[in-house]
Amino acid sequence: MSNLQKIQAFFTAYAAKNVAGVREVMASDISWTIPGHHPLAGTKRGIDEVLAFFDQLGKANFKAQPLVVAENGDYVIDHHRGWSEEAGGLDLTWCLVFRFEGGKIKEVVNFCADQHLADLFFWKVYQLKPIPDRLA
Repeated sequence: MSNLQKIQAFFTAYAAKNVAGVREVMASDISWTIPGHHPLAGTKRGIDEVLAFFDQLGKANFKAQPLVVAENGDYVIDHHRGWSEEAGGLDLTWCLVFRFEGGKIKEVVNFCADQHLADLFFWKVYQLKPIPDRLA
């Protein structure tokens, strides 16, 4: 199975909320980087952290429309339109760079067409608890 086919299997499993299928294509020590300055930003390390991120991202009701998915050696690039109608809405293009190692997704970096707009959106959807609950 090519890396491109594995990415397609990943997307299919993710859309179906098939956690076992998602786990199957990821390296146990995967790193998934979400750029920005918002509550979901940062590098998630390991499958459990990545799955917890996906669970949180689901609360934003994101939809995706693939534009281009291409493979080159150990890399797959996914360029898609991603949008949500939550919190006033967001509609941007995104580019995910997947790097494979040993036949599994080892590293992912997500790039956004307008990071400032994405940051504003994520702060609206994922508001911090008030102090002292936030520090508990």
